[in-house]
Amino acid sequence: MKPADVEDVIESNLEDADATVTYARDEHDDDHLAATVVSPTFEGVPLVQQHQQVYDALDDHMTTDIHALELSTYTPEEYEETAAE
Repeated sequence: MKPADVEDVIESNLEDADATVTYARDEHDDDHLAATVVSPTFEGVPLVQQHQQVYDALDDHMTTDIHALELSTYTPEEYEETAAE
């Protein structure tokens, strides 16, 4: 899957999510992706469960189209804090 397609799937299946997906290594290794996902649904949710929400949003794509996913998840407030640093 192309990064833009993965972004679309996450944003379509995870409420109010903003996803940015890139190739983790290089574009010739297109099954290793890196995603940053910002969503208010992560508020008060442990990190492991945040990641599970993203994996659930990707559904079967995690086993068929994506070999590896480096995942960073943030609430909007957390993301603003990291951008300010």
